[in-house]
Amino acid sequence: MSATANFLAFDLGAESGRAMLGRFDGRRLSLEEAHRFSNGPARVFSSLYWDALRLFDEMKKGLAAAASRAEGGLASIGVDTWGVDYALLGLDGALLENPYHYRDRRTKGVMEKLFSVVPRAEVFARTGIQFMPFNTLYQLYATRLERPHLLDEARTLLLMPDLFHYWFTGRVVSEATIASTTQFYDPLRGAWDRELFDRLGLPPRILPEIVPPSTWLGPLLPSVAEETGAGPARHLVAAGRRSGRAHHQRSDARL
Repeated sequence: MSATANFLAFDLGAESGRAMLGRFDGRRLSLEEAHRFSNGPARVFSSLYWDALRLFDEMKKGLAAAASRAEGGLASIGVDTWGVDYALLGLDGALLENPYHYRDRRTKGVMEKLFSVVPRAEVFARTGIQFMPFNTLYQLYATRLERPHLLDEARTLLLMPDLFHYWFTGRVVSEATIASTTQFYDPLRGAWDRELFDRLGLPPRILPEIVPPSTWLGPLLPSVAEETGAGPARHLVAAGRRSGRAHHQRSDARL
């Protein structure tokens, strides 16, 4: 068995993504870009979306490339993306719609409507993050106002890195630092603000378990391991910290 430990980190930004293979020999960490791919919004009529399925396909290509270069296999995998954006899953675990891009205009004027129900000062006292119209809270409230049937049908909400971890492992969880970008996370309790959700007519049942950074989520799904040639099932890890402006806040994979 190789004495070197291999780690894979996916770094997805608003314009591109990459799969970075890290090798640690006990003293020194080296990095190699195993795969790079484009990212950006897809416009359908007047709306902007993320092409989440294509991104996951590119990530599997990155996993295959890294696995082929990782002597002794991969010790862990982590996913880093931008904050605030999310997917809604139905009872069968499939997407109910394509995830919206944070620059989509459906949240225009939504903050003011929400503050008529829960005052701005109270929202800040509960969550403590910067007000921006594309925060997850206002995206969800826009859905509540315009298409409430989607929330009725939804089983769970997953932020973007959590969605990819779900597709890799089948685990439905939210990592704490990415959860903190939503503006319905209570940083004092380290939990979702379910009371805020309920007062806004949003269904608390869609909120997944929150796990801390560096939580082991379990092995790769057999179908993913077989498709990518990753060999024996490897564990994934959710890890991160939040930094920068909200649309750059991300769940950074620590090796």
